[in-house]
Amino acid sequence: MQTHELKPKTKRQSQKRVGRGGKRGTYSGRGQKGQKSRSGSGQSPDFRGGNAPLWKVFPKQRGATKKTEIKKRTFRFKQTEPKVINLNRISNIFKENDEISIKSLREKGVISAKIKAVKILNYGTLTKKLIFEGLAISKSAQAVIIKQGGTIK
Repeated sequence: MQTHELKPKTKRQSQKRVGRGGKRGTYSGRGQKGQKSRSGSGQSPDFRGGNAPLWKVFPKQRGATKKTEIKKRTFRFKQTEPKVINLNRISNIFKENDEISIKSLREKGVISAKIKAVKILNYGTLTKKLIFEGLAISKSAQAVIIKQGGTIK
């Protein structure tokens, strides 16, 4: 079998032709005049209301004119900030002498699977002795954990 002999599993649907009278009227949800009412029109994904596109805004380095990965539609800002969890929430969920890590937080449903970093903040009260492993902890939260008899690895 060759590529020109392949057939799709699903039937092809014809494209809906709007703006030609019929059930939906003359304009068919496109409004009256303007760029978006015309056939074949549309704005590119990098259109920012007349401002310069995102890939033109950033400063360029030497030899950067041919770099197309910035121009693609999949370009997004990456979020690197850790997920913040307060001590009172941990105190409500975990029992005495439990070990708290990213894995245990995922198992209890506190964070989703795609979260990579967690920071513990001192908000509320901690009433249990707990073991923290592999988490970023604020200085005030560290003081509260150690005062309760917990450990930080």
